[in-house]
Amino acid sequence: MARLKNDKEVLMTAGDELPFELAAWIDTAPFEDLVGITIESASAGRAILSFPFRLKLSQGGGVLHGGALTTLADTAVAMAIKSILPAGTVFATTDLSMQFVAPVHEGVVRAMAQVTGPFGRNFSGTAEIFDQAGKTIALFTSTFKVARGQGFADEDGLP
Repeated sequence: MARLKNDKEVLMTAGDELPFELAAWIDTAPFEDLVGITIESASAGRAILSFPFRLKLSQGGGVLHGGALTTLADTAVAMAIKSILPAGTVFATTDLSMQFVAPVHEGVVRAMAQVTGPFGRNFSGTAEIFDQAGKTIALFTSTFKVARGQGFADEDGLP
């Protein structure tokens, strides 16, 4: 869980020191803490994350908001990638797709993610999201890219 350096709402400014600290390389950042994500496991290119469906995560129809589910899946893949990269490696999502299969009305949702790669500086990730009863509710695919200059070669051979 991220530790905020103060309890005020802070506007982010590029180049400033981050107003929070992470306890470890594989940890949730302020946004994931806001959503309520828990990292259950992350190792060897796989991760399991979860969060409870709370009222503030619902959309107008009373079901879990698709953006919250996408956040869970994207973060699960990111933690799976972190489990195989050196601490401090900078990377980001460059493409994602979510297929919603069923609505969520209550309970804890869980994402099981895995990654393959690297392919140059890219990693491919998938996640399956389950409701509390174990029913698949969404399928997620993504591509992440490691920033230049960190020991991964571009497809054209440039570092």
